[in-house]
Amino acid sequence: MIAIFLSPIYILINFYIARWLLSWMQACNKHFNKRRIRVLVITIYTFFASALVIGFLLPPSPLERVMKLIGNYWLGVLLYIILTVLIADAIRLVLKRQKKIPQEYIKAKRTFVIAGTICIIIISSVSIYGAINARIIRTTKYEVTINKKVEKMKNLKIALVADLHMGYNIGTPHIKNMVQKINKQNPDLVVIAGDIFDNEYEALDNPKKIVKALKSIKSKYGVYATYGNHDIKEKILAGFTFSKKGEKKESDIRMDQLLEDANITLLRDEGVLIEDRFYLYGRPDYRRPGRGITIRKTPEEITKDLDKSKPIIVADHEPNELEELADAGVDMDLCGHTHDGQMFPGDITTSLMWENSYGYMKKDNMHNIVTSGVGLFGPNMRVGTKAEVVIVDVNFK
Repeated sequence: MIAIFLSPIYILINFYIARWLLSWMQACNKHFNKRRIRVLVITIYTFFASALVIGFLLPPSPLERVMKLIGNYWLGVLLYIILTVLIADAIRLVLKRQKKIPQEYIKAKRTFVIAGTICIIIISSVSIYGAINARIIRTTKYEVTINKKVEKMKNLKIALVADLHMGYNIGTPHIKNMVQKINKQNPDLVVIAGDIFDNEYEALDNPKKIVKALKSIKSKYGVYATYGNHDIKEKILAGFTFSKKGEKKESDIRMDQLLEDANITLLRDEGVLIEDRFYLYGRPDYRRPGRGITIRKTPEEITKDLDKSKPIIVADHEPNELEELADAGVDMDLCGHTHDGQMFPGDITTSLMWENSYGYMKKDNMHNIVTSGVGLFGPNMRVGTKAEVVIVDVNFK
């Protein structure tokens, strides 16, 4: 419903940008004043601006996939077009008020052409960098100490990944790359902290190859996962979800089956005692707990029946209830969800929204680690952030 109300704003923004682009092109060369050239430019711009909506309306098909992919790239480009043009216009307005600067220079066509060219170079450079950077998966390492003695175990190496968002943006090649990064570290345990899918199972490029890739993850104690807010069956457009009236917000059964086929243990508000040495508890999503779970357990309920002399590790998609988890005796909380903002200035806004929006934080005696994730949501870019596999070296004493 919100998307419908925001659509006029989206149209007005694109009208403003298209008008700005035509004005700049006409200032560059008189040939751009020709009607057929203007019509061509407007047609191409309209195609990119409406690609996401067209993809949303099309039935599942190769064309739908292409249109959604184009639309997701466009969202990223549009963000930096808006920021760049607004900054350029703000600078122009400030300069207009400076009496020391001759106004004929500011209003000159040559000045407009130069300013527009600089804007386009900035937009193009940032967009290309963002698209390339999103495909590079890096490895981030942390070392923590849990003050508990574990029989015949001095340390534990955990590989943490989250926010794969397998779908139109993220396909089999990216997942294979992630698996290679994980296996290179030879972890004892692999934890996937939610948003494995991007709402629509049909968006997967090749489920069989994805299963094969995930199945090849190597770890001593196995691979465990929790679901996030996007691991549900729901149509999505530019970050807004659309569900049929009365439809339950729960995972597609095919999503559950894919994880099972890949030898990934899905924890639904439940814990496991691994090798009688440490606990791993997987929490359902804070907002959308999913199938069979109306209200998820509180931190106190999670640890009530656990042996607190053993390390308690929690996997929770969103970095919520940190104080409560620490008070309940949790030793480490592994999260995702935030993407670290994914695209500047998103990293600034997420830091205002979360107590720990990215990285490491110690909450009383509990270690909290939030990963920026492996995949992407919405815009097919990463600017100022990174896709990562997190390696946590845990020492016991």
